[in-house]
Amino acid sequence: MAATASNVCVSLDGQRQVLSNASLSIQKGTLHMLLGPNACGKSTLLRVLGGLLKPDSGTFSVPSSIGYVFQNPDHQVVMPTVAADVAFGLGRQKLPAAEVHRRVLEALRLVGMEDCLERACHTLSGGQKQRVAIAGALVQNPQVLLLDELTTFLEAGDQAAVLTAVRAAVDGPQRVTALWVTHRFEELTRADAASFMDGGRVQMTGTPQNVLRRMHRMKGR
Repeated sequence: MAATASNVCVSLDGQRQVLSNASLSIQKGTLHMLLGPNACGKSTLLRVLGGLLKPDSGTFSVPSSIGYVFQNPDHQVVMPTVAADVAFGLGRQKLPAAEVHRRVLEALRLVGMEDCLERACHTLSGGQKQRVAIAGALVQNPQVLLLDELTTFLEAGDQAAVLTAVRAAVDGPQRVTALWVTHRFEELTRADAASFMDGGRVQMTGTPQNVLRRMHRMKGR
């Protein structure tokens, strides 16, 4: 497994329980979608896996190399140009300039943004910024990508482009594993596996088709 969570519990403000024995397993080399209604705990579980939130109880396991992309790209794309933004996280590694350029270009190719290398970030659409944020995560060669509702603020065309970029990263030579949090059921067609979350716990996991069928049966009761 690329990432796991077992019986994770999280309470906010010491009172409201957001996660209640939430468990999840993500297979290596897959695009796994975690979906559910608003306030069901899916983004909270993602934050636990990303090391951004300490659970009250339970255990979780992720590789040491992960990339985290937030819902709003304006909170993550901060440098003046696309190239500078994607390269930003490599600064601590003291790589030769030629290697930095190679890795930046490779990451941008994966997300279909290689022609925007020297573009000013403020001229990009929301979807383009989101793809730059994904490239900024990919350039660090993560084993797992954690993706928090990336299409929430995007138009339909940008939504499709961002999802295509993530699918390319999973299917590409790096074979990245991606956990994609969403409330858009139509996005399931691009996933390898899916989990449905409600009431602070994962209610079901399986193929996208099986999860959708089981959800429809639950609604029909």
